[in-house]
Amino acid sequence: MIIAGAVMAGQWVRFGPSSSQVPNGSSLPAGAVSALLIVVWIVWLRIFHTADRRIIGSGSQEYSRVTTACLSVFGLMAMVDLAFKLDLARGFLVIAFPVGTGALLGSRWLWRRRLVSQRRRGSNLENVLVVGGLRSAIPLIERLGAQPVLGYRVVGLCVPERAGHRTQIQIGDGTVPVCGTFDQVVEAVTRCGATTVAVTSAEALGHEAMQNLSWDLEGLDVDMVVAPGVTDIAGPRMMVRPVAGLPLLHIDKPQYEGANRFRKAVVDRAGASLIVLMILPVLLAVAVAIKLDSRGPVFYRANRVGVGNLQFPMWKFRSMVRDADAMKSNLRDLNEGAGGVLFKVRDDPRVTRVGAFIRRYSIDELPQLFNVLGGTMSLVGPRPPLPEEVEQYDGRAARRMLVKPGMTGLWQVSGRSDLSWEESVRLDLSYVENWSIMQDLVILWRTSKAVISKDGAY
Repeated sequence: MIIAGAVMAGQWVRFGPSSSQVPNGSSLPAGAVSALLIVVWIVWLRIFHTADRRIIGSGSQEYSRVTTACLSVFGLMAMVDLAFKLDLARGFLVIAFPVGTGALLGSRWLWRRRLVSQRRRGSNLENVLVVGGLRSAIPLIERLGAQPVLGYRVVGLCVPERAGHRTQIQIGDGTVPVCGTFDQVVEAVTRCGATTVAVTSAEALGHEAMQNLSWDLEGLDVDMVVAPGVTDIAGPRMMVRPVAGLPLLHIDKPQYEGANRFRKAVVDRAGASLIVLMILPVLLAVAVAIKLDSRGPVFYRANRVGVGNLQFPMWKFRSMVRDADAMKSNLRDLNEGAGGVLFKVRDDPRVTRVGAFIRRYSIDELPQLFNVLGGTMSLVGPRPPLPEEVEQYDGRAARRMLVKPGMTGLWQVSGRSDLSWEESVRLDLSYVENWSIMQDLVILWRTSKAVISKDGAY
């Protein structure tokens, strides 16, 4: 319906109502061209598997497939037009393409909101039977349980023979029933009503047992997934390649240089320039309010550590009293930052009246747009850390410094100050390992919602 509406809107605007017989190009009726475009567009969406239920509700991957399919079909139309000299009306395509693509993405977003709401209420979930040892199974169960919007509900667990005497496993505040051992997976699937089998201990099962299990599940309309043993790495960096009859998982190195880096820099500079022009009156109004509210400068300049562990001055609107940094040592007992690496105080006495307001809506972060224009920050990236934080980083956390820090990131749209230190690091590492332009666009969209809702802001 969306595709038909977009194409017919393009035909109506370009050729007028009742224009099905008006030529569009070399004596081709506009109605015939529109009908052909509708069919090709729908087929192309199917070719790119945009309706694959495994990616429905998956965020950037779903949007990326839709966008790629739309770009491809119009690229195809342009090549056919040029090759056969059809002279199709460019105004028709210019209207139909952006309207259709935008509406398709918008409809996916709306359906995603509805799906997330249903999943939070416990419906439209995949029932998962986890197969593996406790050491590998428990982290998976914990993650799936903490994020029901992912669409998975663990209904049972199959464990090795040595742990088969247990009837249930305590995980957090709940329990997961033990439905059998590795040899009883098929019976457990039927007994617990599983729609997905997640194997977390492939090496414990063995190659032959894994193959037999996949064959046994073929007739049960059950999906089988295998956890590869690496965390927070996904998307295009992972490729399965058969070698000597064994499926080997290839993990490419993260691509931070070359064309990817150039594209990200272009998006950053163009986006920051546009935002600054749009909100210039807001910046001036906030500057005046800060100056009238308390003594001190309008801006706060803080040293942060960027890509390659190089320090740079990060700009913010001043939200605290003057000399707030000198008062920090007296507030150590109020620090709510888990592990002591982050310094976070929910009701910080140093925050001014205007400061409390601009923090609530993240307005104090807006001057960082000038950091983005200067090239020291990105619109999206890991949280910019303090030098004393970086000194406490272990090798895992230090990977955050492989890309430019961002004004927003996964940490921003997943809870902000409410996150623990470990969760903040995990989200930043997930971004560093898998970043893409499409993911950046999704995070920017989610940031606007997080700012409006004020979740985790203090």
